[in-house]
Amino acid sequence: MTDELSRLFAALADPTRRDIVARLAIGDATVSDLAAPYDVSLQAISKHLKVLEDAGLVSRRREAQRRPVHLEAEVLGRATEWIDRYARIAEERYSRLDAVLAELATDESGTAEQS
Repeated sequence: MTDELSRLFAALADPTRRDIVARLAIGDATVSDLAAPYDVSLQAISKHLKVLEDAGLVSRRREAQRRPVHLEAEVLGRATEWIDRYARIAEERYSRLDAVLAELATDESGTAEQS
């Protein structure tokens, strides 16, 4: 899973590829459709798609003369699960820290009143 996540995060490190993923979340598109908003060649977009494909984020299929690109959303789900797991761990640590700080504040206010 780590190698899969490494490829996924490396693929998403590029803003153009993140934009392509966001556009594919709306629906399948061809390389030409994906290239339209950029001032780059179809070959450059194809290279970005190859990185996304190697990471398992997109797939391509043939429909007559078209080769639409499809987002494999379940791969994003696995990355989200990984992120969520560590976010929960961090939240638990912060909750424990909040409890300790609240206890210290209570102890200090109790000590100040006794003086």
